[in-house]
Amino acid sequence: MTDTAFARAVLRWFDRHGRKHLPWQQNINAYRVWLSEIMLQQTQVTTVIPYFERFMERFPSVEDLARAPVDEVLHLWTGLGYYARARNLHRCAREVVECHGGAFPREVEALSALPGIGRSTAGAIASIAYGEHAAILDGNVKRVLARHYAVDGWPGKTSVQKELWEYAEHHTPKRRVADYTQAMMDLGATLCTRSRPACEQCPVNKSCVARAQGNIQDYPGKKPKKDKPVKAVQFLMLRNPAGDILLQQRPAQGIWGGLWGFPELQPERTPETYIEDHYGVRVVGQEQWDSYRHTFSHYHLDITPVLLQLEREPAQVAEAGSLWYRLDHPSEVGLAAPVKKLLRQLAHLDPRQLSLVG
Repeated sequence: MTDTAFARAVLRWFDRHGRKHLPWQQNINAYRVWLSEIMLQQTQVTTVIPYFERFMERFPSVEDLARAPVDEVLHLWTGLGYYARARNLHRCAREVVECHGGAFPREVEALSALPGIGRSTAGAIASIAYGEHAAILDGNVKRVLARHYAVDGWPGKTSVQKELWEYAEHHTPKRRVADYTQAMMDLGATLCTRSRPACEQCPVNKSCVARAQGNIQDYPGKKPKKDKPVKAVQFLMLRNPAGDILLQQRPAQGIWGGLWGFPELQPERTPETYIEDHYGVRVVGQEQWDSYRHTFSHYHLDITPVLLQLEREPAQVAEAGSLWYRLDHPSEVGLAAPVKKLLRQLAHLDPRQLSLVG
């Protein structure tokens, strides 16, 4: 199938079956396209829709987003995961306002220079928002092209990615580029899915090499497996006499960067001793909850939550980077998913049900 025949077949399918009613497909502009593309990275459409709508309601323009405190941005992002996206989102909005007068550039190179925008995201903004002739290669498109051409190897490998980019650019038409971009994403998301692809309905199935070979599930190649290391930590849920819970802001870099969480302690250390030494206050009640595992892309974290009732509120906690989180009137700050879940459990806990420390 020629490059133009491939694109025509995909566009004909899109005209009949493509998704055209997603929130970011309405009132299209570069800001809405950019926001949706960042949110959709490694995240399902159904998960993204309510987050996108909340963001657009609170930050209807890039200027509104740039002016907002990063804590508010992280708060609205809570639960969407991969929080570096939210921090880069805020940085990018500021840069667009300060360096580009509030208008996203049209060129892929200029877009790629902005925080958090890679080559594929830049291509999506340029093609969908501006109609520029620019290719994309997100996860869905990688899967379609890897299968169609039976491209061996994991797409994260430089040589494999280079080959896929060549195919992506080869097939991107000069006309209806915005529709074609959306069509390729839809094709991967709705037909050429990871498991049980609907090959019979695919508009380019006759030229698909993997289908002809009968081994479509072999593409794209899997990432080489590595055993993930396991780390362990205690989450210290410190409660003051008023029933508020101590949270501390994490460093900007690293896991859950910039989010608020519980003080942490290595599993071999004793919480009561640490709190007396570190905060100068006595623990009068303690309850250890069941441990559970939270998995990141590169390691497992075994978390043991420990609820500790403090005799009084320590004076040291008044410093910046700490806050007493009111369970009956929650602060609007960014929270990692495990922290948010534990705070919900604490809100439903009877404060009298806590074993006393002898």
